[in-house]
Amino acid sequence: METKIKAVSLKKRLVTLFFSMLSISAFTFGGGFVIVTLMKRRFVDDLEWLDENEMLDMTAIAQSCPGAIAVNGAILVGQRVAGAAGIVATVATIIPPMVILSLVSYFYALFADNPYVAAVLAGMQAGVAAVIVDVVLNLGMGVVKTRRWLLDVIMVAAFAAAISGVNVIYIILTSGVIGVICAIAGRGKKAHAA
Repeated sequence: METKIKAVSLKKRLVTLFFSMLSISAFTFGGGFVIVTLMKRRFVDDLEWLDENEMLDMTAIAQSCPGAIAVNGAILVGQRVAGAAGIVATVATIIPPMVILSLVSYFYALFADNPYVAAVLAGMQAGVAAVIVDVVLNLGMGVVKTRRWLLDVIMVAAFAAAISGVNVIYIILTSGVIGVICAIAGRGKKAHAA
């Protein structure tokens, strides 16, 4: 993947980052997980600048950090693809929501009681639910493909805990602690085997 990124000039990477994130952000409704799926399709599947494991890691980090997952994901992807100059991905991600929110707040009085706007928003909720299911399936299949039983157990346990109403922060922290313990144990086994 590194060679595919370096094969493209920095200027072209920045332009591609900016316009990719601008279009993804402009036409994405439903929050961060929706945008993460579209980022995966663009940067993993289409451009092949990132691999699936990197995208999974970036998604976990973006969700764990304070702030919007879409912005956090854009920061991580931008930094990975173009270093500090990758901040253009973040700027591009922020522009559409800022413009839309500015317009909506300006015209709020017109939208507030409009039954057609309410119907459109209700329809969009159904579409967003379908996209979120797609995200869950894609990311879940990425974990299953690793063929590491512990990751499968963590994923199922985290899902069960979330459905049971356990606070997401506890789920993330517990999963992170288990991951750190496994990483340390894995390094210890490798060092002992050497």
